[in-house]
Amino acid sequence: MPTYAYACKDCGHAFDVFQSFTDSSLTSCPECQGALRKKFNSVGVVFKGSGFYRTDSRDSKGSTVSAAPAAAPAPAAAPAPAAAAAAS
Repeated sequence: MPTYAYACKDCGHAFDVFQSFTDSSLTSCPECQGALRKKFNSVGVVFKGSGFYRTDSRDSKGSTVSAAPAAAPAPAAAPAPAAAAAAS
């Protein structure tokens, strides 16, 4: 059963109540019978088990993302044969 936090708008009295999801919200302060407001807190989320982490979906051999192979440097221009240079 969830715990809800309430605070009185008139006297400032704050308290927690265990309520079912189907129960209606409280409307009057138990101290002064003033108007209540429900306080909302952040919810802590805990991920348990496999499949939640970046490394869980990868195989043991390495990353599933493959990088493109590095291109081999272009060979240097070969000098023109001496016969072709002499013919011109």
